[in-house]
Amino acid sequence: MRRVGRRGRQVQQGSPMENGVGQEPGTPELPASEGSPAPRPPRARPRLVFHTQLAHGSPTGRIEGFTNVKELYAKIAEVFGISPTEILFCTLNTHKVDMQKLLGGQIGLEDFIFAHVRGETKEVEVTKTEDALGLTITDNGAGYAFIKRIKEGSIINRMQTVCVGDSIEAINDHTIVGCRHYEVARMLRELPRAQPFTLRLVQPKKAFDMIGQRTRSSKSLGEGSVTSGKETLRLRAQGPATLEEGPTPFEEEAARRVDDLLESYMGIRDSELASTMVEAAKESPGVAQLAHGLDLVLGEFAFPQEFVAEVWAAVCHPKEGQE
Repeated sequence: MRRVGRRGRQVQQGSPMENGVGQEPGTPELPASEGSPAPRPPRARPRLVFHTQLAHGSPTGRIEGFTNVKELYAKIAEVFGISPTEILFCTLNTHKVDMQKLLGGQIGLEDFIFAHVRGETKEVEVTKTEDALGLTITDNGAGYAFIKRIKEGSIINRMQTVCVGDSIEAINDHTIVGCRHYEVARMLRELPRAQPFTLRLVQPKKAFDMIGQRTRSSKSLGEGSVTSGKETLRLRAQGPATLEEGPTPFEEEAARRVDDLLESYMGIRDSELASTMVEAAKESPGVAQLAHGLDLVLGEFAFPQEFVAEVWAAVCHPKEGQE
């Protein structure tokens, strides 16, 4: 979907580099004729280099040259000599399993990336005594769905072995690796009541749980995934990455409301999907146009009409006190 509201600059791959600075591609410069102004030098673009560590402990590595999440994981894996499939998810500026600091589709230019890798595998048997299990699912954009939230007092909340951050590898021995989060949420929702089923989970490897989380005072690190007014690198599933200004407070709040609706209707949370839907709603004069636009680019989600109406209202006509 076309990004609107902030002007982005494409991060070109393979452009000439000089002293760590990429030069804008263009036509060859012609010598200035006598009396004419000198040609403007090509606009320099900073080289985007990010620092990274394995969340359970490792030396610090440097990565660059990625345009989407899968390429990011491949770069991290290369630095640490592991397989990209070992990475469950990444957090920004904290080694902890903090679902508020998940890496989504945007990375602040000063953010520090922590990669959480596969730890122990465990199996739990669950009996669905209610329609809802109390799980909110998200995914890492590279084939792994994992638990982002557990509702207090729910079926899953009463099972001490199931934790936020656990990756769901299989349901009843049927592997779900490669499935999107909404597909996994649908599978769990459609399981019959009163019939036990088995979840195979992979927990992230842990080592530094006693160390405090990085704070704003940490040297050269920012807090949170995106800070308003600062440039961020926007990763896309298709097409090149772009440098963009951080979201406005209105856009951040609208995306949060849409993310809440995703959880309520579908049992998933996805900040990047929510941001994309906010952009679509801002471009749509009404609910029908928004439904058509979402169907064109996100048809696999099969959003119900009442959900689309609530999304449009949340973005274009927020309730009093939500501005």
